[in-house]
Amino acid sequence: MKLVEQWREIEAGLPPDWTTVVLDVVPETASERSRAGGFLGPANPGRVGNAFRVRVARNGAGAMGPEGIRNLFGRLDQSRVWCGLSLVDSSTAPSPAAVSATPEPAAAPAELPLAPLAPQWDTLVATLPPDWSDLLGELRFESTDWLNRTSLLCAPLNPTKADGIAFNFRAARQAGYGASPSMVRRCLERCDAEQMRGTVTALRVLSETNPVATQGPVWRVGGRSV
Repeated sequence: MKLVEQWREIEAGLPPDWTTVVLDVVPETASERSRAGGFLGPANPGRVGNAFRVRVARNGAGAMGPEGIRNLFGRLDQSRVWCGLSLVDSSTAPSPAAVSATPEPAAAPAELPLAPLAPQWDTLVATLPPDWSDLLGELRFESTDWLNRTSLLCAPLNPTKADGIAFNFRAARQAGYGASPSMVRRCLERCDAEQMRGTVTALRVLSETNPVATQGPVWRVGGRSV
């Protein structure tokens, strides 16, 4: 069964007021594991044994939404990367009755600070296929106050403005257009040294490209080349 269909079945069985779910995506064969990890990169998956663990949140708080994960699963299906999907955990919104029965509002749990950017890059690279060659990444910050300074600290990455609080950048593992993985890490270390906080994600990943008389592949995103 295709991943999109498996997700549709799981989603149909969730309570109407579900807020977040945790899923395990397990490639059918070990040879497909690296390709699956590349497609799932935008969801920032973790690794549990042979499974890629992803979190889906309806409100998008720190995780991919239902439509976004459906699109990722669709890409895996179209590329014939066959995987099994299982529900690990789910949570629902507290009912009004439960809230009203509470004598005093419970203190909201302290929000965990985002991890420094350089270790996020290390984790991201560790989930990529071993033969990855080109990457389109996104560097998203908590505050617009850091954007001008980031443009300077990350100048070797040739960052381009994505939206109000994000930059896109390219990385190349061996050759072609984009910063080397070590240069990406060095630029992120500079941001960490100034206590800038945000997230690093992979938007597009290619493997085993072989540029011939070019600087590398070109992605078309939003009608323009990146």
